Amino acid sequence: MQTYKVSIRETSNNAIIKFEVNQFITNHQSFEFENIDDAKSSPLAQQLFYLPFVKKVYISGHFIAVERFNIVEWSDVQDEVAEQIEAYLNDGGIVITSSEPPGKKVPVTIYAESTPNPSVMKFVANKKIVNALFEFTSIDEAQHSPLATALFHFPFVKSVFIEENYVSVTKYDMADWQDITMELREFIKNFIADGKEVIKAQAVEAMQHSHAQSEQKFEALDDTSKAIVNILEEYVKPAVASDGGNIQFISYDASQKNVSVLLQGACSGCPSSTYTLKSGIENMLKQMMPGKVETVEAING
Repeated sequence: MQTYKVSIRETSNNAIIKFEVNQFITNHQSFEFENIDDAKSSPLAQQLFYLPFVKKVYISGHFIAVERFNIVEWSDVQDEVAEQIEAYLNDGGIVITSSEPPGKKVPVTIYAESTPNPSVMKFVANKKIVNALFEFTSIDEAQHSPLATALFHFPFVKSVFIEENYVSVTKYDMADWQDITMELREFIKNFIADGKEVIKAQAVEAMQHSHAQSEQKFEALDDTSKAIVNILEEYVKPAVASDGGNIQFISYDASQKNVSVLLQGACSGCPSSTYTLKSGIENMLKQMMPGKVETVEAING
C-alpha cells in the first residue's frame, strides 16, 4: 500500500497553510468547511476542527488548506498538524464520506495550446491531474494510465505525455490538428469531468520508487554532473515544460566535455529541438560552467 507523505506550503495569506499530499485524496473534488458541524461529511476535517486554532478547512484533490485563528502562529504548530494529517491518512482515515451525486460531473476546463513541435498539441487543464510526469509511446506502455490507454484508441495518436495539469499528444502525420483538436479536447475534458482515474495508484508507486532511485543516482554523481543537473532543473525544465515537454540528464563525459540529455513529450523529435539545444541549453551550460562543457547531445524519448 502506498504511503502518504505530507509537505507544508505557505500561501500568500499568512493565516492559511497548505498541507500537500503526495497522492490524490479526493476524486478531483473540492470541499470547504466553516466549522465542525459543517464538516459532517469529512471525518478528516472534523478531526482538524478539534484543534482550537483551526478556523476553516479546505480539502482539494491533493492538499488540505487550513486557516487559523490568531491565537497561534503557524510556525509553532504547522509541523504537528502535518504529522497529524499524515498519520491519519496512513491509518486509513476517511477524507470524505459523502461523494458527489451519481452522474454529477466535476467542473473542469481544457484548452488546446500549440507547441514548437508541429506533431504535438498540449491540452491544459484548470486543475492538477497528476503528481508526477508520465510518458507513454504505445498502448502496451499505457496499462497504468486509463486516460492514455483511451487516447491510444484514436488511430492518429502516436504518444501521450502527462504532467501536472496538462496532456501532450503526439499525432501521426495521417491527421491534421484542425480536424482532431476539438475532438481530443472534448474527450480529455469529459474523461476528467467524469471523475475517471487518470493514473492508477500502481503507477504512482512505481514513479515514487523511481524518484527515490533517481535521488540515489544523483548523490552518486560527480560534482560537475550534479551542477549540470541543478542547472537543467532550475533554468531549462520550466521552459520546456511550458512547451509540453521534459528534459532529463543522462550522462556527462569529462574527457569530451559532452552532456547527454533525454528529450520527452513535445521536445522529442521536435524540429526546433536541435536549435534549442545548441543556441539555448549548450550556450547556457558553456557560460555557467566554463571549461567543463563544450557540447550537448540529445536522445529523443
